[in-house]
Amino acid sequence: MVNELRDLQQKRSKATLLLIGEENNFFRELKDILLANDFQVREKIFGGGYKDFPETALVDGVVVCSCQHDPLDGIFLLERMKSCAKEIPLFLVAQFGSEKKAIAALRSGATDYFSRSQVESELALRIKHHLHDSVAAFDLSSPSLSDISSSEPDFIGESVDIHEIRSYLMKLAKMSCNVLITGETGTGKELAANFIHWHSGRRGEPFVRMNSSAMSEKLIESELLGYEKGAFHGAETAKPGKFEEAENGILFLDEISDMSPFGQAEVLRIIENNTVHRLGGSRPHPVNVRIIATTNRNPDKMIESELFRKDLFFRLNVARVHLPPLRERKGDLPLLLKNFVRSLNHRFGFTVSGFSEKAWFSLLKYEWPGNVRELKNVLEATYISNPGQTITFRDLPKPFRRTFLGGDFRPKSERDQVLTALFATNWNKSQAAQKLNWSRMTLYRKMAKHQIVQNRSIRTQFADISQ
Repeated sequence: MVNELRDLQQKRSKATLLLIGEENNFFRELKDILLANDFQVREKIFGGGYKDFPETALVDGVVVCSCQHDPLDGIFLLERMKSCAKEIPLFLVAQFGSEKKAIAALRSGATDYFSRSQVESELALRIKHHLHDSVAAFDLSSPSLSDISSSEPDFIGESVDIHEIRSYLMKLAKMSCNVLITGETGTGKELAANFIHWHSGRRGEPFVRMNSSAMSEKLIESELLGYEKGAFHGAETAKPGKFEEAENGILFLDEISDMSPFGQAEVLRIIENNTVHRLGGSRPHPVNVRIIATTNRNPDKMIESELFRKDLFFRLNVARVHLPPLRERKGDLPLLLKNFVRSLNHRFGFTVSGFSEKAWFSLLKYEWPGNVRELKNVLEATYISNPGQTITFRDLPKPFRRTFLGGDFRPKSERDQVLTALFATNWNKSQAAQKLNWSRMTLYRKMAKHQIVQNRSIRTQFADISQ
């Protein structure tokens, strides 16, 4: 079974083309050329009219072989495929080429057109250029199954922002003050809280999490304060509240600004008095708890709207940490990808070690509204497609791929262009500057402008297949 899986992965690392047409000498010649250029080839032979529509789910592109003088030969098939398989690159290769056939092919949705004279010299190179999905363009240095990091929480990245955040969190860990962490959903606010707990003097004490927005007022009261036996119907035994559970440790209040006004008032009272009074109890319980709270909203605007108590905000905002969205630190994508791939390889028993150019460009260009959490989910869903050693664009989840239909995968923003050139040259700045048609000094200024620093924790390589 292991050998079969390895063979499948090796096959999937090559681009697979579906070659369709009538079997004749030109069709066989075309097949031999594609095989000689390291493509996998699946055939669909037609003895007459095109009645069957070929299965395209497992191929990276379709090559239609036109062997008739008719200028519309193969055009009908192109149109049918374009309507049913919009994501797949389509190529028409004509034994008897003409300007009329070329125009008809491109109007019908063909990605590229080739005449008989171009087959030997240009066919394979141009197909690879269009696919951007046939070779490992972004190498993760072959993460091994044994190379798994410890359970220590950490922020993955080498950007200036992440360096500063990591340094600040280390300082906060040594303190006992309350902390407010802000940032969009999926940026790692709970990870930051765990980081503080891990490196603090309270590491051996409880880390108790509470989702502030998911509870009714009655439930918040019993969850925060706890209750004594018989305090209400169904209270058959006494139960400590979250503050008591977190005694000497950290209470993590997730999305605190979404908590009801009643709940916010209870939290404020406990912070001010350092005591909790269980429901149905007759005496207060002193508590020693450090609070780390988070919000994915702007707390200042929440205060203006009277949705977040100003006095509670001041109690929590002793130290503020803001986590940037992933779209503002795309230079950290290589390390994030390496970390997630290494973990998923270990979890599922795969040996993924890189991404094709097309897959890498799509990951770099995407804006990641769900941030690091979304990136992790996309990669986890990718493993369902049983990728080979190289994850191709077609291995990525279909909803993700749909965002690029008809689009250009090449990065357009200046920052992403600089990053791509640096990754493509393994951070050789002279070669990167040449790729961008800039001087080295211009490249240095652009790197400083966009806060791009060399990531020494990962070696990346791109195969330049666009030359």
